Amino acid sequence: MTATARMTGQFWQQYQKIVEEHVIPYQWQALTDQLEDTEPSHAIENFRLAAGLSEGVYYGMVFQDSDVYKWLESVAYSLRNHPDAALEARADEVITLLGQAQEADGYLNTYYQVKAGLEQRWTNVRDNHELYCGGHLIEAAVAYFEVTGKRAFLTIAEKFADYVDTIFGPEAGKIKGYPGHEEIELALVRLYLVTKNEKYLNLATFFVNERGQQPLFFNEEAEKAGRNAQSWWHGDHEYSQAHVPIREQKEAVGHAVRAVYFYSAVADIARLQHDDSLKQAVETLWENVVQHKLFINGGIGASAWGEAFAANDDLPNDTTYNETCASVGLAFWAKRMLALEPKGTYGDVLENAIYNGSLCGMDLKGERFLYVNPLEINGPNACQRHDHRHVTPKRQKWFNCACCPPNLARLIGGIGDYFVTETKAGVYVNLYGASETTVTLGGQAVKLTQETLYPWQGAIQITVTTETPVTGKLAFRLPAWSQENFRLLVNGVAASYQNEAGFLALTRTWNDGDVVALTFDMTPRKVFANSRITEDLGKVAITRGPLVYAAEEKDNGPHLGTLWVTAGEIVATENGELLPHAVYLTVPGKQLRSLDQATYTTQAPTLEETSITLLPYFMWGNRGEGELRVWLNQLFC
Repeated sequence: MTATARMTGQFWQQYQKIVEEHVIPYQWQALTDQLEDTEPSHAIENFRLAAGLSEGVYYGMVFQDSDVYKWLESVAYSLRNHPDAALEARADEVITLLGQAQEADGYLNTYYQVKAGLEQRWTNVRDNHELYCGGHLIEAAVAYFEVTGKRAFLTIAEKFADYVDTIFGPEAGKIKGYPGHEEIELALVRLYLVTKNEKYLNLATFFVNERGQQPLFFNEEAEKAGRNAQSWWHGDHEYSQAHVPIREQKEAVGHAVRAVYFYSAVADIARLQHDDSLKQAVETLWENVVQHKLFINGGIGASAWGEAFAANDDLPNDTTYNETCASVGLAFWAKRMLALEPKGTYGDVLENAIYNGSLCGMDLKGERFLYVNPLEINGPNACQRHDHRHVTPKRQKWFNCACCPPNLARLIGGIGDYFVTETKAGVYVNLYGASETTVTLGGQAVKLTQETLYPWQGAIQITVTTETPVTGKLAFRLPAWSQENFRLLVNGVAASYQNEAGFLALTRTWNDGDVVALTFDMTPRKVFANSRITEDLGKVAITRGPLVYAAEEKDNGPHLGTLWVTAGEIVATENGELLPHAVYLTVPGKQLRSLDQATYTTQAPTLEETSITLLPYFMWGNRGEGELRVWLNQLFC
């Protein structure tokens, strides 16, 4: 179970305000084709066509419907954070349109209803995203019902899910298949949790268990339709994690977003079905990602080809893909791993994926976005090289494949769902930030109020509010970056605790007004990659608290590759030019300079004393275009 925190402090409140006031209206303009000089979306118009309210032709990707659903999910969280009658009315109008477009049997997918023809539905489940779109439909409907209590959207989702259940499953006459792009699995779990209808959990379980079984469904489907079964991206089904059954998978492979959506569902089903073999499988994949495929900034998916995981320890900085959606999906997965078993390491990855891997996908005004998140840009001309073409040196207004902006919006809007995990054993605080969360402890409602300037400062005060004294366990994640230096007080006195897998657990009788004070070490740290990661040999990255830092040309001039970090104190300074209370770093260093301007020379370059300015990685690119570098040369002597 997960309680929902209400953000009360400047950092997350500001981000949620950006989503409410800029991103949601901006995306509505995109969905209704009101943005100038951008790729049209046509997504709303596609539903009007399907409903018979307009005439024209379908436009967009096969998954264009999902943009509308993710927008509606973002709206739901926005309404929870800040009620808005006009926005709710607009959402209700869109939901009415969805109901008008839905077929009598429950089917809803405008690509097939308007363009391909209903007779072709379910003939290319591998490539054409019917179940993926349906999953986002369900997720949005669940979120909207939970916030507003209105059943219209949920009814549409239930009708669709009931129809899918008549098409897919192990029974005779049904399709024994699964989606090419995973998403409906975790959505069906969410639908089950809100409706308690076991049919939805069982269907999700079927999709997970059937994936990769012999004979391979994707091969049979393609052969039946006369298509080449091995014609998609990698030439095999690793791309969609359908190469072998989940319990036989030992390495994260293929499309990174698909993978983490799938693993999220696996974690959910392992927990809800009490399936230890699934738990072991998802834990194995988690360890592979964290140990071999995770970038320092919480990014995943190193390869532009297939938007996919590369081989173990292949983590390039300048050509990496690191799709925003992939980091958002990693946060989804980490949240579910915490529900499966509270471990501090899951919370560490969750925090990294949110702050460093996801937030960088949007500028600080909510008007420009990144699809790809590099750790190194060596000037705008470098991105013109063919193998760098996917990297953009600045954020874009919109994309023809516009999955990332609404995905990030729903993460920010729903960030309160990630702060706390409730279990039968107690309450676990995963994330820190000024907020209020009402949890159930010892069978009664208890409010936890966090006061802090986190992530800029490491002091956190958590006040307990309870009508009567209650006995139970409150556990607070001890971040990996502060393991060696932290302080925990209860009512001003050092408290006895148990370190439970990275959580500081306090089991006691809690009284109204009790205060837990946590202080984490925010001293800047030098971080070195394992020597098996050849891209980062001889280099260092700088972190402070949960944030990864980067050098920009704006502060340090061009040719960031000539900078070398040296020994000495790293100075942290508050700088509010972009965000209130933001902290920049000044690092002692040297700069390599050639004395001879010839391309090649026998004259050795000199090293001149300098200082290097760093800002949080997620804030890069908000002050103009230029070079970027997370990993800097390290002078060891």
